[in-house]
Order: sequence, then C-alpha cells, then structure tokens
Amino acid sequence: MSLQTPDSAASGFSGDSDSLSDAFYPLYQRLFDDDGDFVNNIEQKLAESRMPETVEIYLSRALAIGVIAGAVLWLLGTGVGWLIFELFITEPPNLLNLPLSSPVIAFLESIKVPALIAVTGLVFGSIGFGVGFGSMVSVPYFRSDARKREINVLLSDSVSFMYALSVGGLNQLEILQAMAKADDTYGEVAREFQSIVLETDYFDTDYRTAIRNQALQTPSDELSQFLTDMLSIINSGGDMESFLEDQKEKHMRTSKQEQEMVLETLELFGEMFMTLSLFPLLLIIILVIMSMLGEAQTFLLYGTVYGLIPLIGGGFLVLVSTVVQDEVGDGYLRAEGEGEFATESNKMFDLGLVENYTGRYGIFDRIKSREGNYETKQLLKQPHHFFRDHPVTVLALTVPMTLVLLGFSVAGGLAPAGFDGLKSNPIGGSFFWLYLPLYVNGIPLMVFYEWNVRSRTGITKGLSDNLRKLSSANDTGMTLLESIKIVADTSSGKLADEFETMYAKVNYGTSLKTALREFNNKYHIPRLARTIKLISKAQEASSQITAVLSTAAQASENQDDILRDRKSRTRMQVVIIIMTYITLLGVMAILKVKFLDVMAGLASQASGDGGGSFGGGVDTELLTLLFFHAVTLQAIISGFIAGYIRDVSIMAGLKFAVILPTLALIVFMFI
Repeated sequence: MSLQTPDSAASGFSGDSDSLSDAFYPLYQRLFDDDGDFVNNIEQKLAESRMPETVEIYLSRALAIGVIAGAVLWLLGTGVGWLIFELFITEPPNLLNLPLSSPVIAFLESIKVPALIAVTGLVFGSIGFGVGFGSMVSVPYFRSDARKREINVLLSDSVSFMYALSVGGLNQLEILQAMAKADDTYGEVAREFQSIVLETDYFDTDYRTAIRNQALQTPSDELSQFLTDMLSIINSGGDMESFLEDQKEKHMRTSKQEQEMVLETLELFGEMFMTLSLFPLLLIIILVIMSMLGEAQTFLLYGTVYGLIPLIGGGFLVLVSTVVQDEVGDGYLRAEGEGEFATESNKMFDLGLVENYTGRYGIFDRIKSREGNYETKQLLKQPHHFFRDHPVTVLALTVPMTLVLLGFSVAGGLAPAGFDGLKSNPIGGSFFWLYLPLYVNGIPLMVFYEWNVRSRTGITKGLSDNLRKLSSANDTGMTLLESIKIVADTSSGKLADEFETMYAKVNYGTSLKTALREFNNKYHIPRLARTIKLISKAQEASSQITAVLSTAAQASENQDDILRDRKSRTRMQVVIIIMTYITLLGVMAILKVKFLDVMAGLASQASGDGGGSFGGGVDTELLTLLFFHAVTLQAIISGFIAGYIRDVSIMAGLKFAVILPTLALIVFMFI
C-alpha cells in the first residue's frame, strides 16, 4: 500500500469517470494480467507520481477514454472516406490486376468502395484509441519524471537542511518530521518524507520500515540510495550527524557534476540551433530561384516563413526545456505554529493580517476598507513600484494602448488595412502591425522585469560572505540576533540594510523567526528561502548555531559557483545564437539587394526587349515582405531562446527579442 498526498488537480475525477471505470473494468480483466509487467509498471508509476488511484481503476478509465476516442474518430474516418469517394473519386481504384472470373470481379467491384470506407474508419478509430489510451497511460510516467527531476535538484539543499537540524541537536525522528513539514521550501523531497511520517503515524509502522518502503517507492534513484544508506546507519546505530555531513559534501559535488553535464549539452544544442536556423534560409533561397525559373512556389514560401521558422524555434525551445531545470518553488515561506491567523497570503492585492478577521466584527471591516484606501493611494502615488513587483500586470495598460494605437494608425492611413497594402509597403506596414505592438508591450515589460530581477537577486550577491560573518560572530559566543546586528553594522549593501531592519523588528517585539520569514517573503527567492528555512529552524533549538551558519554559507557558495559557471558557459551559447542571427540577416539583406532586385531588373529588361521569361514571374514586393518577416520572426524566436538558455526564463529573453528585431528593421530600412 502506498501513501500519497492527494492532489485535487490530478485526482479530481467526477462521478461520470468512475462510472466509466466500473463499466470498462470487465474489459480490463479480459485484456490485462494483474501480475503482468505492464500493470506492475503502471502501478509503480502511479505511486511515484503520487496519484491516488488503483491501477485497475486507472487502466479501466484509460480503456474507456481510448474506446470513446476511437469510436468518435471511427465515425469521423468513415464519414471522411465516404465524402472522398462520393465527391472526389468517381471511379473505384484498381487495386489488384488478378485474372479472375467475371462474377468474382463484379463482386469485388461492388464491395471495393464500402471496404475502403470501412478501412478508413478502422484506421482513424485505431489512431483515436491509441491516442486516448496512450495519453492516459503516459500521464503517470510524465508526472513521475517531473517529480524525479525536482527531487534531484533539491536533494543537495535538503541534505544540508537535515545536517543542520542534526547539528542543532534534533534526533532522527525529529529530523524526519521537520523535513516533512518543510514542503514550502523543499517541495517534492519534503513530500517523500511526509509519506514516511504519515505511515508511522496512521498505520502503526515503525519508521525503519517506513523509510525502507519509501526508498522502494520514490522516483529518484539518488533519494532512494540516500534513504537506504540512512536506514543502514539507523540500524547499525551509527553517527547520524557524520553521515549527513558526508552526504552533504557528496550531493554538493553531485550538483556541480550534473550542472557540468547540462552545460555541455547546452553547448551541443547551441551548435544544433545554428544549423537548424539556417535551414529555412537555404529553403527560401531555393524557392526564390525556382520562382525566377517560372515555377511559382508562393505557398511553400508562406509555409517556410510563417510555419517552419516558428516551428523550429518552438521545437528547439521545448528541447532545451527538457535539459535545463527551472528554479524550483516560489520562494515564499509560510508561517508555522505561530497561531491560528499567522499564515500569510501572497496574493497580489492582499491587505495583510486583517483579511483573516474580516466578517467577524465590524471594526475589522472598517480597518480593511481603510487599508484598501491606503494601498490604493500608495499604488497611485508610486505605480512604478507596483509594476516592479508584478511586471506582467503592466500588460493591462500596454495591451489596450496597443489596440488604440493600431486603431488610430489604420484610421489615419498609416497602417495598411489589407494584405495588398502591406505588400506594397512592407517596411512601414510591418512596423505598425509587428514592431509597434512589440515595442509598446515588450519594452515596459522588459524594463519592469529586469528591475524586478535585479531588485530581488541583488540581495544574494553578498549572501555567502554575510553568512560567513554571521558564523564567525556567532562562534565568539554572541547570539544570532547580536550577530545579525554586528554584520549589519560592519557591512554595506541591501542585505546589511535588511539585517538592520530585522534587528529593529525584533527589538520592537517581533520574533526572530517571523522577522526572518518576512525578510524572505519580501524577496521570495527560492535559493534564499532554503537558506532562511535552515537558519530559522536551527535557531529554534539554540542561538549558538555556528555549524549551521557555516553549512548555510557553504551551500550558498556552492550555488554561487554553479551560477557563475553557468553564466560564463552560457554566454558563449548566447553569442552563437546572436551571431547566427546576424549572419542570417546579412545573407537575407544581400539576397534582397544583390540578387532579387538585380534579377527582377534583368527580367523587366528582357521582357521589354522581347527576350526570355527568366525571372518574369518574380513578385519583388511579396518577396521583400516575406524576407523582412522571416528575419523578424527569427529575431524574436532567437531572442527568447537566448534568454531561456542564459537565465532559464522566457521573460529573460525579452531584451533580446526587442533588440534583435530592431536591428532587422534598421537594416531593411536602409537597403
């Protein structure tokens, strides 16, 4: 039996789906062996993905969805086959030239069309069943892989957290329980420990057996090995603190090695993208030459520019996302064990603690109203700070502004209202329909996003050094609060200012744990959250936590090394992407000036002299428009890919997605 925390988004099936499972359960019994490898694999993946479903019910539901999808596509395929033979094929195709007698031939001719229609329906139905059933079966595999990926990313910091708790004096059971409660910071790793704690609390299982069961069930081989090694230490009565210290060092090294492998893969991807991004260019050149030879390929040109270029860019972006790991968690820490109403909300327009009391007494409703008025005044007084903290909300202003500007541009005759007008003025028309929305929406979003990132990540620049200072001060016998004061007085920068604020809060009656949490939630950086969680939990046991602070500093330095290596290695990939685009832009500009215009002029001269038709069918205005749109789309896609490779964020590519198309606009304005 497996213990999972139910996920409403994953397991919220309606009564209709349960009825489908019951209806198709006999079909499941007929098709599958309960002890077969396929059923056992699905059962294992359901447990690993923490989906609270039995394998029998899940596969029965998958069969139901597959049969329904197959039946729908079978009807669609049969109808399509009938329409094809009714409207497009007047004579039945001759499938076999066999020497048969006339009655047999007549019989075959009579059933040929119905048989082909039936085959078409069966093919569509088989595809529908395969897609429906296969998609349901693949869900546990995808979720298991996603959990495995997150566990492996967080395992190093999780082991450091457990080591800090061990140094702080917690025993084995307390470490397991503390780890289980830290799901706001350690995500899926904490949920694995939740299963251990729940099994010991509610199923009367000893924690050794629970650890062994979870080691067999977890999707991460690394966590499984860690739990197995921990179990051997527990059974042998070994030193848990020394074990966790060794594991901490091991997983820090593993994190760096995995990062090295990811960077090497990204280097390969950078070279791959350079090759793939040049393929549409070569195809466009071939199609243009074919058009000049009199074989118009306009449809293929449209498909290359508006279909192939975005498809290659999107596919490459998906490919990169399977290698690099996004930052895990939202960076917020929730209150724990500090009263019924201590929990904090991270909503955009949250009014604070008063939200928890409104509706109980009239005075709190008035307080909420006054607080709302105050927050509104602050927003109107400093709207740039609000947009800095919530960059995406600036689109609520820029999108309507874009629509208004486009409306005025069309009404004033500046922006062409049809494709013919766009073709006659490709640069000016494309500016209003493509570049104006890009600038009006992209530039403010880029500015506020970069401001947001710098205002939050600026706090981590001196984090490692300040943690070392805290450790040294704490080692002299000072309490943690006194150490924070000393570091605030002897350091400079944003982090020192925050330490000063924390010290003042504690002096005015706020607990140190609450002050640390509020400091973290102000910046909500996942890396910072893990550090604050470690310190906050350790200081509950003792104020002398020199070893814990040293561990936090070491973990922070490890993150600094990984980030520094990533920045230096991915910088070359960004340069390759940008240089590849500049090369493509240069070739397209040369093709426009030195080839397309010249050949069009020669064709015009030849037609005036009564010569041949070479290049006579070339539409230079259309090709200019397609060339310009090709380099513009490639610029936007290359910009987002470069940003994602560098900072593992689509939004980080905004600056490139604005600058690179501007380069294309300038080049095509002057050629």
